[in-house]
Amino acid sequence: MTLEYTNSSILLLIIPLIIGWIADRLFGDPLSLPHPVVAFGKIIARGEKLLNKGTSRIFKGAAFSIFLIVGCFILFFYLNKVLISINPYLAIGFNAVMVFFCLAGKTLANEVRDVFIATDKSAEDGRKQVARIVGRDTSQLSPQQIRTAALETLSENLSDGVIAPLFWYLLLGVPGMVAYKMINTLDSMIGYKNERYKDFGCWAAHIDDIANYIPARLTALLMLIVSSRLSLLSFISKYGSQHASPNSGYPESALAGILNCRFGGPNHYFGQLVDKPYIGTTDRDITTEDMQVAVNINQRTEILMILIIIALSITNIFPLLN
Repeated sequence: MTLEYTNSSILLLIIPLIIGWIADRLFGDPLSLPHPVVAFGKIIARGEKLLNKGTSRIFKGAAFSIFLIVGCFILFFYLNKVLISINPYLAIGFNAVMVFFCLAGKTLANEVRDVFIATDKSAEDGRKQVARIVGRDTSQLSPQQIRTAALETLSENLSDGVIAPLFWYLLLGVPGMVAYKMINTLDSMIGYKNERYKDFGCWAAHIDDIANYIPARLTALLMLIVSSRLSLLSFISKYGSQHASPNSGYPESALAGILNCRFGGPNHYFGQLVDKPYIGTTDRDITTEDMQVAVNINQRTEILMILIIIALSITNIFPLLN
């Protein structure tokens, strides 16, 4: 494996990025197409069922997670090599498709809009809709809690679903981006601290924390830049680290500061009450206008990250691994 600064490698980074990102903005995640993350989920579910029993669950979970992540990276690394050797345009097309599959900006925004529309009809409709995008128990949520949960998820997943994949794409190309999606899928499926997963999934959770450490903080910074609110850096410094997750609190606190509202607080997860700290102090009603502002911030943050990648690629500050 060698790192090469070449014009072709820059084109293999920038062109697929632009095509894949535009495709995501136009189409989101089309349900009719097979999605690699769905395949990842099936592999993880099968492996967990086979390995998550008996003794040495921490070791088996660690080996399983590392095998899938490294294997994913190597597979796409050499697949990309083969496609380049056959025809660079094949590689560009393939990489554009993978960028498209690895980004979730439009789908996430649509889901959050649907939550607000459903909640305006009835609390029950809102609970059903928000249950599609959050892990907490939604059966008793008030309309305010439903809207808050949707905006928390919007900010968290701006990092997980957009900025983090783009960050790893910048560093390691499509292989790094796809490997990150494997890391994220592992964490979302087995990275829990409950009885079933606390041993088997602990490595998956820690790896996800490491992979998202810089992207989460970068996401918060970019959100402040696009909203011209860099004065909120002290707000993020105060509240970002109070979240139970070492990363999620940063984009959440950025959005809470920009909207001047309050996130967090106690919620039920898998039948247990989790007393999460509050992010912010302004306890006010969340409105549809807040959602529109938040979605707009997400979109502008995406665009800024795309422009940063293009600029760094053109100036050869970061090479594409090829």
